[in-house]
Amino acid sequence: MGKPTDARGKLAFFKFGNTTLELIEPDHEPSCWREFLDRNGPGFHHFAFKVKGMKEKTAAFEKDGYPLLQKGEFTGGRYAYFDTEKQFGALIELLEFDKAA
Repeated sequence: MGKPTDARGKLAFFKFGNTTLELIEPDHEPSCWREFLDRNGPGFHHFAFKVKGMKEKTAAFEKDGYPLLQKGEFTGGRYAYFDTEKQFGALIELLEFDKAA
């Protein structure tokens, strides 16, 4: 949301073929996870898509009117969440991995 944060979350992943269910328990620090939970309670937060070219995809989303809410790095890649809740009922997350995952 335009400012660095120390936000962290507990994550659990469950794979079902080519679909992954991700459960996120955010800490108290500001994040799009915490904001969603405080506003809506537990529920569906986002759709995620694997991409290549995160910088270009981020620029395209923002150009099309979907603001970047949160981004970060993790071991082996990076993620970005975009504000698409009004249009799609959930956020869209882009995931870019350094190696095929």
